[in-house]
Amino acid sequence: MTGHPVIVAAARTPIGTAGRSLAALTATDLAAPLLAALADGGGPVDEVVLGNCMGPGGDVARVATLQAGLGHDVPALTVDRQCASGLASIVSATAALRSEPGTILAGGVESASTAPWRFWPPAAGEEPVRYERAPFAPAEIGDPDMGVANDLFAQRRGVTRQAQDEYAARSHARAHAAVQAGRFHDELVEVGGVAVDDRPRAGLTVERLGRLRPAFLEGGTVTAGNSCGVNDGAAAVVVTDAATHSRTSLPGLRVLATATTASDPRSPGYGLVPSTRQALARAGLSLDDIDVVELNEAFAGQVLACCAELDLDPERVCPEGGALGLGHPWGASGAVLVVRLFSQLVRRSGGRYGLASIAAGGGQGVAIVVEAVR
Repeated sequence: MTGHPVIVAAARTPIGTAGRSLAALTATDLAAPLLAALADGGGPVDEVVLGNCMGPGGDVARVATLQAGLGHDVPALTVDRQCASGLASIVSATAALRSEPGTILAGGVESASTAPWRFWPPAAGEEPVRYERAPFAPAEIGDPDMGVANDLFAQRRGVTRQAQDEYAARSHARAHAAVQAGRFHDELVEVGGVAVDDRPRAGLTVERLGRLRPAFLEGGTVTAGNSCGVNDGAAAVVVTDAATHSRTSLPGLRVLATATTASDPRSPGYGLVPSTRQALARAGLSLDDIDVVELNEAFAGQVLACCAELDLDPERVCPEGGALGLGHPWGASGAVLVVRLFSQLVRRSGGRYGLASIAAGGGQGVAIVVEAVR
């Protein structure tokens, strides 16, 4: 087959702060209504691919597919590329549709609120040891926590505390303005009686952020205010092969190029830099050609450091607020970026080309370049 697959629909659940509005919903409770909504009224679904990081284990995508009522004959795959899992699922779907016809639902889901507790088995009669995350890299190479690693990354790039707080305040302000203008309305699917995001709020100024203490390193610049939250949520898209799309008149996003890269696991936040460069090169475009840039805002310092590496004006990133203002439901966040591109480029005709890119623990990055089809 030839031609580029096309994303013809995109939606997400509200993003909840862990322990708050979506706390009672499991990963499959979040994903199933979203899958059902995206499949409603469309043609047959050939497969479901969902990213997930924290559990409950097993094939979350398969359970969600069955819970959504899509049928016993729809196969499903769960992908774990840590924070890039949701975008990796979309990349996997587009790769499959370049060689086979069909329609795939792809995205990601995370319920930090209901993620199971994990323990290393007891040794020599000692108690089991609880851990909050799996290793991202072998200890002998270096496996820093994300907060520490990105604080050091920002320091190496000379990103100041003031710049980070200013960026974070702007992301919150943009997300709140988008809520007030109803710009998220058409992309949201209500779940569990929840129809709005928890996190966006007014009044989070640079002055207020400046009062917060460093969260990870003594004398560091990363705080709870210029970092993303811990969140629950799901996001997904409908992707069809080029031939199937040509028989319809559906607007959408043509997937021009994707890239998955790896770099130093000791600086995981850098991972979106090489993936961005490779995806743009494969698409034959530059950042100057891109109308909407969506980078996952795990940490303000990380985004600013990556922008410096890419020679990208930070003002161009996440025009309607990113993960700092909306939240970062790990396994879903990469798919949230694509939903945001769909809303801006397709629903509101906000340009021609879009880029989404995300870094992941272990020093990996995933990026996608799309073109609006109207």
